Amino acid sequence: MMAKRLPSILPDLTFEESLEITKIHSIAGILPENIPLIKSRPFRNPHHTISNSALVGGGRIPKPGEISLAHYGVLFLDEIPEFRRDILELMREPLEDGKVTINRVQSTITYPSKFMLIASMNPCPCGYYGSKDKECSCTQDQISKYMNRISGPLLDRIDIHIEVSPIQYETLSSNRESENSETIKQRVDKARIIQNERYKNDNIHSNSELTSDLLKKYCKLDKKSSEILKNAFEKFGLSARAHDKVIKLARTIADLDEEENILSKHIAEAIQYRNLDKKFWK
Repeated sequence: MMAKRLPSILPDLTFEESLEITKIHSIAGILPENIPLIKSRPFRNPHHTISNSALVGGGRIPKPGEISLAHYGVLFLDEIPEFRRDILELMREPLEDGKVTINRVQSTITYPSKFMLIASMNPCPCGYYGSKDKECSCTQDQISKYMNRISGPLLDRIDIHIEVSPIQYETLSSNRESENSETIKQRVDKARIIQNERYKNDNIHSNSELTSDLLKKYCKLDKKSSEILKNAFEKFGLSARAHDKVIKLARTIADLDEEENILSKHIAEAIQYRNLDKKFWK
C-alpha cells in the first residue's frame, strides 16, 4: 500500500521527463491511444515469476523491460526473495548506471532505467522471525537460505533498509488523522527546488546523482558528524558505496529540514536507515 502511494509524493515530471517515458512506453507498445503524453510517474509491480527479458528488456527485437518502463518512476518488487536470484542480479548495473544495454548479434540497444526500487520481504519464510507476538517456526537453515536469496552487492545498492513492525489493533482503529500525500509532497517539492538550485551548474538535479568529487564539494561534514559516520563505518563494516549513500541520504534529510549544512542529527538518522543488512545478513 505504501509503495503504491509513493508516486503521489514524488516531484512532478518535467516536460522532458514526460517525453522520455512516453517514448519508452510507445516502443514497448503499451502507450494508451487516448494518452499522447504520460504526465504521471510510472508504477510497475511485476510478479516474481517474471523472466529475465521481461525485467531488463529483450526479445528478437529488443523491447524495454520493467526496469525501463519504470523510468523516472517506481519499480516495486513484492516479496523480493521469491524472485530468482539471477534475475535480481541483473538489476545491479542499471541501479548503478541508470541505463541497461541489450546486446544482440546484429545490434546493441541501450534503454534508460532511472527508477526507484522499492522492495518488501518477510524476515523468514513463515514471517515471524524476531516477532514478539508469535514464535517463528523456521529452522536457522531455512532462514539463512531465505535471506541469502538477496546478495550483498544488491543490498548494498539499496539506500534505505527499514524494518516495519506489525500494526496493533489500537492503531488501526484510531481516529487520528494522518498526514496526506499533498502535504508531504509540498516538503518534497521544496527539497527538490533546493537541489535544482544547488546543482544548476553541475548538470545534475538531485542528491542521488552526486559523484565522488561533487560529494566532497557539497556534502562537507563537521567534526561531530564525521566521528559518528566513522564509528558506524567501522562498527557495521560498511562498504565505500554504503558510506557515500549514507552521506547522500543525510544531505537529503538536511534539505527536507531546509538546513544549508549537514548536521550530526542528519548523519545519525541516515545511519539508522541502513542497519538491517547487519541485523539479518550477518
